Amino acid sequence: MNVNGKPYRTIWLKEGEPRTIQIIDQRNLPHEFKIENISSVTEMARAIKEMHVRGAGLIGAAAGFGMYLATLEAEKSEDFERSLQSSYETLKSTRPTAVNLVWALDRQIDVIAAADRISEKIRIALESAQQIADEDAAFCRRIGEHGVELIRAISQPKDGEPVNILTHCNAGWLAFVDYGSATAPIYAAHDAGIAVHVYVDETRPRNQGARLTAWELGQHGVPHTIIADNVGGHLMQHGMVDLVLTGTDRTAVSGAVANKIGTYLKALAAQDNDVPFYVALPSSTFDWDIRDGVNEIPIEQRDDEEVRFAEGLCEGQIKSVLLSPGTSPAANYAFDVTPARLVTGLITERGICDANEASIRKLFPEK
Repeated sequence: MNVNGKPYRTIWLKEGEPRTIQIIDQRNLPHEFKIENISSVTEMARAIKEMHVRGAGLIGAAAGFGMYLATLEAEKSEDFERSLQSSYETLKSTRPTAVNLVWALDRQIDVIAAADRISEKIRIALESAQQIADEDAAFCRRIGEHGVELIRAISQPKDGEPVNILTHCNAGWLAFVDYGSATAPIYAAHDAGIAVHVYVDETRPRNQGARLTAWELGQHGVPHTIIADNVGGHLMQHGMVDLVLTGTDRTAVSGAVANKIGTYLKALAAQDNDVPFYVALPSSTFDWDIRDGVNEIPIEQRDDEEVRFAEGLCEGQIKSVLLSPGTSPAANYAFDVTPARLVTGLITERGICDANEASIRKLFPEK
């Protein structure tokens, strides 16, 4: 990904300082671009929980690097294994819905346990964390290669008119290590000369669409328009959307997908208006133990202040303003689950499949 023409990932090991992880702090984007140094498990846990980093793939990569930091801390403790397990539990408690978090933590625990000497455990933890990040970027690139064919097929009969794509939340390179999931096919199409235009849901209450997706699309030069969350149905009714493309934070083997709150409503509108609804995800986002997504996937409830307040740029400073009556309570469900029957297909690093267990397991027979 490029920021002002300079290539970045969302997370990396600081050059010359192997005990420091660097991240792009996403909280003040698009108005302020900041690099944050992370040098402890506590700092990484806070960064995940408070959404300095967010998005399924990036949460997994951050957890992987967090466990590397955990080995450095455990080395200084009286009981290496006990310290490591405590760090595992601390990181695991940060975000309950994104399955990539536990997937990365468990992967790290397994490889660390396979080594004998503490020095070897630390070395392997770092190598594995870097592999998790590299795989995430590579899988997202492949998602783009598969998904671009959907956009190309829609484009061909439009005689050069742009393919209008509606997306929700941010499933771009800011949500992963690079490329993104839902945005990867969009970037691939744009780079291939296929005309595309993206309707960007603002995605209340944290406005990840208006703040993050719009910013990164602009950085890449992709034409886009920010819309209020409730506009999507109107656009679909009037033939102004050719494709809905979203990401997911956890996908059941049934094909049900948990994504940012409001995704389910977009899927309902898409079905009612015969608009294809595709979900893009790396295989690390599948939960192979869950079939009933609606009732089994845990839904994170966040602080009600995210609903009652809004942040933005005012007189050169990032400020928070109260939107509602000060005494009115608010509910803040962060995700909803879209049943498989509303999902046209899943775009993965191995190709596109139907949103059902048989099709998913055919693509991933080892699972």
